[in-house]
Amino acid sequence: MKSTTFRSAVGAALTAALSAVVLPASAASAAESPVAGTVDTATAQSFGRLADAVLTQRTAALLDNNKQSVRRAAPLAETNVRLSAGQTRTEDTALSTLRTRKARLAALGEAYTSADTRVAVDRVRVEAGHATVQATETTTLAYKKIRGDEPATTGFQAHHRLSFAATADGKWQLTGLTSTDDGPLAVNEPATARVATARTTALPEAKPAAISKPSQPQTKPAGSYDYAAMASYAEKYWSNYNPAYRKFNEAGGDCTNFVSQSLKAGGWANKSGDAEDYRSWWYDTSYQSTSWVGANEWSWFTLDAKRATNLANVYYMGVGDVMQMDFDKDGSKDHTMIVTYRSSSGVPYMTYHSVNTYRKSVASIIASYPNSLYYAYRT
Repeated sequence: MKSTTFRSAVGAALTAALSAVVLPASAASAAESPVAGTVDTATAQSFGRLADAVLTQRTAALLDNNKQSVRRAAPLAETNVRLSAGQTRTEDTALSTLRTRKARLAALGEAYTSADTRVAVDRVRVEAGHATVQATETTTLAYKKIRGDEPATTGFQAHHRLSFAATADGKWQLTGLTSTDDGPLAVNEPATARVATARTTALPEAKPAAISKPSQPQTKPAGSYDYAAMASYAEKYWSNYNPAYRKFNEAGGDCTNFVSQSLKAGGWANKSGDAEDYRSWWYDTSYQSTSWVGANEWSWFTLDAKRATNLANVYYMGVGDVMQMDFDKDGSKDHTMIVTYRSSSGVPYMTYHSVNTYRKSVASIIASYPNSLYYAYRT
């Protein structure tokens, strides 16, 4: 069994990132009181190291290593920054949730042998004794070779907001840690309850797919598109976005935009029409159809134009096929992703934006969202 490998990029990453930290002119050479409305460089670095320790501990809870699956003491490596009592309880619950997810993954035939979690601080804002830290986590996990046909790794980039409060003794406490991404949870992100919204009805209607692994895998037949090109595009731009396209992370999420790009790379042609008409599908230098960027509109276009058909089971998907999710079963699709690898035993692996993710198995997604609705599309 491989040993756990954790490397912290805080030292290097913070050097560059601290230029964005809100600091006074003298901060680099003189410490400031937390309640004075600013922090010095050393404190900002402590924020980053604590974020790195907390997220590394969450990742460790998923590993196929008994020592790592035991809850460790709260990571209190800093003398001036620590977890609040409430956040300590939150992390205890998070680790318990992640160990349950690890067990669900094992039941689905998946495990991880090692991981590499790195955290970079992007920005620190301080106001009235409260600090808000924006941070980017980059995590890679190595798949355990259970069947022998798994890819080597899966990876993702996640964005977090950390809240710190100044204490009377001039120190800081971490009081909150939340994801700022749309889309499915990162595999080390504990689930939170979602509130269902009013059902959206539209035609044509996609059919949900089963999520239990079938006894016999289904092979994807040859099609009219270049599925290898779709996968190659997605795996090239999963973390480094293609500058030829606009990003939609701050406008509802970039997942469907990313899948549309991948499909176009494999041969999908533009279909002209009004931008708001789901029967059109196009992108140009100034605008795009709603079906290019909207999860529901993409589904309606795809089924209406017969660019794809629904599959009865998510495990029937092959490279170049697409999966969508309805997290809370309210009838509105929330996320779109594309298959970029399929193991010989029939497990599809998804690559997507928001959270930027590389080769995440269908099994691990189901383990995180066992009660969601899934839609599988053969392209």
